[in-house]
Amino acid sequence: MNRTADRVSLKVLVHGRVQGVYFRDFTCRKAAEYGLSGYVKNLSDGRTVEVYAEGEKSALEQLISHLRVGSPAASVEEISISWGEYSGEYGSFDIRY
Repeated sequence: MNRTADRVSLKVLVHGRVQGVYFRDFTCRKAAEYGLSGYVKNLSDGRTVEVYAEGEKSALEQLISHLRVGSPAASVEEISISWGEYSGEYGSFDIRY
């Protein structure tokens, strides 16, 4: 069976009080826990974090459930989710600055 056939990508924009509250670190730890690759970064508006992740769809769905809640100090107001094809471009999950 082709393992990449079971994999997809995900782009999530998380809006709210999600910068300066360890949200990127929280996301990176959860992504590593689920064996995902990709990145998380703050956007310049000061209230949005972008998450791009690739891996098993079930693991990505678990990540989404954590992103809806966020780190303990975060206050997530809204998230937008876009699914895509798996690219295999990322070897790890990183925080981008």
